[in-house]
Amino acid sequence: MIVDQRTYTARPGHLQEFVDAFQAQGLPLYTEYCGTLLGYFTSESGTLNQVVHLWGYSDAADRDTRRAALGRDPRWRAFLEVALPLLVGQESRLLKPTAFSPRFEPPVSPVGR
Repeated sequence: MIVDQRTYTARPGHLQEFVDAFQAQGLPLYTEYCGTLLGYFTSESGTLNQVVHLWGYSDAADRDTRRAALGRDPRWRAFLEVALPLLVGQESRLLKPTAFSPRFEPPVSPVGR
């Protein structure tokens, strides 16, 4: 199991617009292709105007397969045209759980996408 921690920094004044766009357009696609949402957060202290979301995958190959399928979907590219102008930065970090970390069951990889 791995966790993909994705952090997006929105242009000041555009955080809620990004969150709303992701909820309406991005989340249904991400859920369809990438599967297990572990959490979705906005920053209240430290670096502001950030969204952090965590997605669970079986392993790095599972993540690569799922994200490649997502990237081929024209609906995802349409979402990016709306979302990317709202952002000033993004970061992705792959996290490996410790032996005592709670576990989850990742969904089966997409087939034929």
